[in-house]
Formats: sequence, structure tokens, C-alpha cells
Amino acid sequence: MFREKFDRVYAKFKLHFYQKVFEKIQDKENCLTTVETFCMEIIYATNGPTVNEFAKIANLSSPNAAYKVNNLVKKGYLQRVQSDEDKREFHLKVTDKYLGYYNISYQYMDTIIKRMEERFTKEELDLLIRILKI
Repeated sequence: MFREKFDRVYAKFKLHFYQKVFEKIQDKENCLTTVETFCMEIIYATNGPTVNEFAKIANLSSPNAAYKVNNLVKKGYLQRVQSDEDKREFHLKVTDKYLGYYNISYQYMDTIIKRMEERFTKEELDLLIRILKI
């Protein structure tokens, strides 16, 4: 039963995100493709990987990863930032342009959080926080 409920919540978040992404795709101007969206999700979730780290995580060849990164840089969703420790190394950082794109999923999350805060007691929310930390 827990798995079924958790799957349903996760599916609702994904569905809302995909609906909003498809709305953005209708704009066509410098929009992200589906594959680029997934690449950006990986880069954002891993908090500044190098191109090689991104390639490993996404299971892409280094040339393919570099190609995707170059396109994302050209579109303005991604930038390369030189490492302070090793000047030969560059980390991938998302831009404000991407964060605006990404925030479409956070707007829905804000709605859900507000609903939970209205419906659950402080003790229930504290328990949920403890569970999520684990």
C-alpha cells in the first residue's frame, strides 16, 4: 500500500512537470528538447559536475556529453566555471535562465507544501521531516 501511494504522489509531480515543460516547448524560442531537459536535471541534481562526471552519470560517451553541454551553453542554460582548486577543471553550472525554467516544478511543490501545512498538525509535519531526512 505504501509503495502504491508513494508511486502515485511521484507520478503526480512528474505529470505536472511534464505538462509545464510541454507548455514551454510551445514557445520554441531557445527551448530545451526532452533530452536536454533530462541532461539539465542531471547537471542540476549533481550540483556542478565536470563534463566527464556528467558523462558517467548520464551513461554517455565523453564526445556525446561534450556535444550536449556545448548546445546547452549556446542556448544559455548552462555555463562552464573554472575550478578554484584545479585550473584545468571546469564545472557545469546552471544559469538563471535554467532556474526560471526549472522553477515550474517548484511552483507546484510550493502549492503542495502549503496544502500540507494547512492539513497536517505540527507533529505530523515534524514526523514527515524526520522520515524524509532518513
